[in-house]
Amino acid sequence: MQKRWAIRENTDEEAVSNLAAALAINPVLSKLLVQRGIDNFEDARYFFRPDHRHLHDPFLMKDMDKAIDRIEEAIKTNEKILVYGDYDVDGTTAVSVVYGFFKKYHRHLEYYIPDRYKEGYGISTQGIDYAAEHEFSLIIALDCGIKSVEKIAYANELGIDFIICDHHTPGDELPEAVAVLDPKRADCEYPYKELSGCGIGFKLIQAFAERNNIPFEEVSCYFDLVAISIACDIVHITGENRVLAYYGLYKLNNNPCIGVKTLMEVAGKTSNYSIADIVFLLGPRINAAGRIDDAKHAVELLIACNEDSAKIKGDLINIKNTERKGHDLSITDAALSMIDNDAILIGRKSTVVFNENWHKGVIGIVASRLTEKYYRPTVVLTRSNGHVAGSARSVLGYDLYEALCGCSDLLIQFGGHKYAAGLTMAPENVEAFINRFEEVVSSTITDEQLVQQILIDAELNLTDIESKFFRILHQFSPFGPENMSPVFISKNVYVSGNAGLVGSNHIKMTVMQPGSAMFDCIAFNHGEYLSKIKKDTPFDICYSIEENIWRDKRSIQLNIKGIRM
Repeated sequence: MQKRWAIRENTDEEAVSNLAAALAINPVLSKLLVQRGIDNFEDARYFFRPDHRHLHDPFLMKDMDKAIDRIEEAIKTNEKILVYGDYDVDGTTAVSVVYGFFKKYHRHLEYYIPDRYKEGYGISTQGIDYAAEHEFSLIIALDCGIKSVEKIAYANELGIDFIICDHHTPGDELPEAVAVLDPKRADCEYPYKELSGCGIGFKLIQAFAERNNIPFEEVSCYFDLVAISIACDIVHITGENRVLAYYGLYKLNNNPCIGVKTLMEVAGKTSNYSIADIVFLLGPRINAAGRIDDAKHAVELLIACNEDSAKIKGDLINIKNTERKGHDLSITDAALSMIDNDAILIGRKSTVVFNENWHKGVIGIVASRLTEKYYRPTVVLTRSNGHVAGSARSVLGYDLYEALCGCSDLLIQFGGHKYAAGLTMAPENVEAFINRFEEVVSSTITDEQLVQQILIDAELNLTDIESKFFRILHQFSPFGPENMSPVFISKNVYVSGNAGLVGSNHIKMTVMQPGSAMFDCIAFNHGEYLSKIKKDTPFDICYSIEENIWRDKRSIQLNIKGIRM
C-alpha cells in the first residue's frame, strides 16, 4: 500500500538548541522533547525520571471524599458491596484491582461483569436486579456508568447506591449517584484527564489507603494491572499515566501478580514486555474471555491467589483466544473475498460488509484489519438479538462519529468516538445504511486522508546512533499515544551485504551511510522493494530504533516503516 511521508512541522529551533545545551544531548533528542512540550531542564528531569511521588493526590478528584465516606460506612455497617465492571480489558482489570484490594478489608464483597451479548455495554437493568435480589446496597461501577442516568435512577428506587468510576466523556446530565468520579467532568479540577477506567479505580483504592493509613505497597502491588489497562485502552501515555505505565511495566517484568504471570506464560513471552507486547499478547487473551465466553474468567485469572487455579483459568482463556483467532481469520478472509470480488465495493471510499452469521465478538477486530488493508472508513455488520449490530473503524484525521451522525435516522443507537464506534440498526435498513454511509464519507473525506501517513519526527544521520544516543532515546519509553516511538528519516543509505526475504513479505538487511556503523534492519511487508535494493544504489528510509533481543544478546535494530528509492 502506498504511504505518504510527512515530516512534523518545524519545531522552535531556539528552544531545541537551548535544551540541547542544558542537557548536553544531541539536538535531535532535544527536538523530540520540545515536540512533546518539554523545553526546560526541570520538565525533562520529570519526564526522564518517573516517580510514584509524582502521582496526584486522589482527593483532588471531584467526589472522591464522598466515595470514600460511603465505602467506609458500608464496611463499618457490614453492607454488601458489588464491584461492577465492563467486559473488556480496562473493565476487567479495574474490577480485579478494586475487588482484590477491598477484599482484604471487607468480607461482604462480590463482583459482577455484564454478559456482552445479553446485557451489552455498561450498567444493565439485569445487573441492578441481581444486586437487589442478593441484597447489595452499594455498587462500585468501573469503566462505565457516566451516561447511565436512567439506570442509576432505577437503582435509587430500589435503595441501591452507586459510586461511578468512569473515564468517558459525560453527557449533559450526570447520574444521581452518591459519587461520580470522572476527571472529564466539567466541574472536576483533577490535574490529569486521561486516566483509564482502571486508573480511576486505582485512584479510589489509593484514596482509601491514604485515609486509613494503609501502606502504599498495598496499592502499588496493582501497578501491573493498571499498566495493562493503559496499554490496551489506548489512552495517552503522558503525565500520570506515564508514571503508572512505567512502574507497571517494571512490576510486570520483574514481579507480576500470579494471574499476570500465568497470562504471560500462556502467551509464550515471560520477560522484556513493552506496551506494544501487552497490546498484542496479553490484551487479546483477556478480551477473548468476554468475546467468546464469559469475561468473569478473566477476572478470576487476574485475582487468582495460587498458581494451580491461575493455570486452569490461563489455559481456558488461551483456548478461548485460539477460538477467537479462528473466527477472526475466517471472517476476515470472507470479508476480503467479498470486497475483492465486487467492483462497486472496491471503488468506494468506504467499506461496509454484512453477513448475518459472523460472530459479533470479533467484528471490531475484523473492521480494524479491513481498515488496515484498504485504508478507508469501515463498518462490519452481523445479526444480533433480532437486530443488526456493527463495529466501525476510521482512518487518521477522519471523524467516524460525525459520519454516523449523518446516518442516525437509519440507526437504533450508536456511540463511540472519532476513530472507533459501535452501532445497531433494524435489518431492513442495512442496504440504505450502506449507501448513505458511502454518500456521507465521499462528501466529507479528503483524498489525502485516504492515503496512509507515516509521520516522521526528525532527520537523522546514522553516525548519530551511538550508545549514549540510544540510551537516552530508550528513556523516552514507555511508548504509546501522545508519546509514540520516534520515527526518523535517513537519506542516501546503502545496503551492506545481502538483503533477503524473511517470512512471506519481509526484508531483512544491513544498511549504512559513509562513516557510520552498519545497522541490522527489518522491513515488514516491504518485500516488493527487494529487487530494487542494490549495493551501489542509495535510497531513503524512515524507521524507528529499537532493541532487538535474541538469545539474551541485545543489539540495536532499525524497524523500517518506509523505503523510498
